[in-house]
Amino acid sequence: MIELLPLLLFVVVFIVLLFGYPVAFSLAGSALLFAAIGYVTETFDPVFLEAIPNRIQGILSNELLIAIPLFVFMGVMLEKSKIAEELLDTMGQVFGGMAGGLGLSVTLVGMLLAASTGIVGATVVTMGLLSLPTMLRRGYSPEISTGIICASGTLGQIIPPSIVLVLLGDVISSSYQQAQLDQGIFAPDSVTVGDLFFGALIPGLILVSLYALYIIVIAIISPEKVPPIPEDERKVSKELWMQVLTVLIPPILLIVLVLGSILGGIATPTEAASVGSVGAIVLSCFKRTFNLNILQKVMRSTTEVTAMVFMILIGASVFSLVFRGFGGDDLVRNFLVDLPGGVFGAVLLVMIVMFLLGFFLDFIEITFVVIPIVAPILLTMGLDPVWLGIMIALNLQTSFLTPPFGFSLFYLRGVAPDSISTPQIYRGVIPFIGIQLFVLGLLAYWPALATWLPNVVYG
Repeated sequence: MIELLPLLLFVVVFIVLLFGYPVAFSLAGSALLFAAIGYVTETFDPVFLEAIPNRIQGILSNELLIAIPLFVFMGVMLEKSKIAEELLDTMGQVFGGMAGGLGLSVTLVGMLLAASTGIVGATVVTMGLLSLPTMLRRGYSPEISTGIICASGTLGQIIPPSIVLVLLGDVISSSYQQAQLDQGIFAPDSVTVGDLFFGALIPGLILVSLYALYIIVIAIISPEKVPPIPEDERKVSKELWMQVLTVLIPPILLIVLVLGSILGGIATPTEAASVGSVGAIVLSCFKRTFNLNILQKVMRSTTEVTAMVFMILIGASVFSLVFRGFGGDDLVRNFLVDLPGGVFGAVLLVMIVMFLLGFFLDFIEITFVVIPIVAPILLTMGLDPVWLGIMIALNLQTSFLTPPFGFSLFYLRGVAPDSISTPQIYRGVIPFIGIQLFVLGLLAYWPALATWLPNVVYG
């Protein structure tokens, strides 16, 4: 029975989360309750809890994690500056003359917003408010419209600069160093966020291309589901291309400044995020949308998101310590090592478990609770840390789309008109979940999709 306590702890946390209690307090509270029970029954050594202050200090002094509030600030500021609105209108005019053109424009804008903000909720809500009424008015199928918007919004999970990749960079680096120490390597290498950014570029572009291909196929097979914009509502070429230049240049310039400085080794992710935050303010001033009221709203949203992330991280650290105190890491290690199929079987099981957890848990919870447990074990088996990080990132991306608790579905449900039913939204995302799983399988079969670019850049 004692050996099953770590699993029982995990089950209790899962049940508490399903009751709707805050994640951070659910993790820490359940862990401390089990620690108290373990102390009374002499099955838990309280010395593990003595590491909590050091863990919290390490979290709050981690320079990499400062990038999170800066990237959030940049994303929310860009949302308030109406850049997304102008991009959607312009791209809709460029591609609107062809069947499926509005769908393609939403996908491309989703990619640009992902590369400039990385905030899924803001992207989905913005495109839901601006694009969904237009697509429905043009005769687009409700399922296809909602599926395109939800899936395009999740591109911020995999296309740099992604908050998921920033968080994963910290967790994977710690796991990789732990795996090397377990193997007797006392001068361990590390994995940087830049490694993951480079590794995510090719899979991210493949994902965007397959989204676009799916829309084109629908346009060929059933053009009535994705009709073009009537000719009398399109802008003339000269006027349109001038608008394209003025609308595209600012966000592309910001993307180059932020991503280029990171990928070029000129700045750390934290430094680049600060440049992006200032750049977002400059763009907002340029668009004449910046004022103290907007700044106050942006700062409030940034504070709320940042506080949530750091509280979850602290709660997950407490959970991790108690889980290890009960021998949970040894239990998981022995189980994965003894699986049939060796490394392949272990990776397959972990990916399946993460995918299923994504039906009920947010990516932040999975990142901070599950990955620190399984990643050191998988990396000890000889897996490439960048490849494993991108595999996990792609898998976590599906958590935004999988019913019943996919956050993109909730975001869109909150702004969609009453004529759109929840089952229609669920049906709309199924093909895109299939595309994401296909890319995940492609990456599993061909790891070079994630490892080739970092190896070329860093040698």
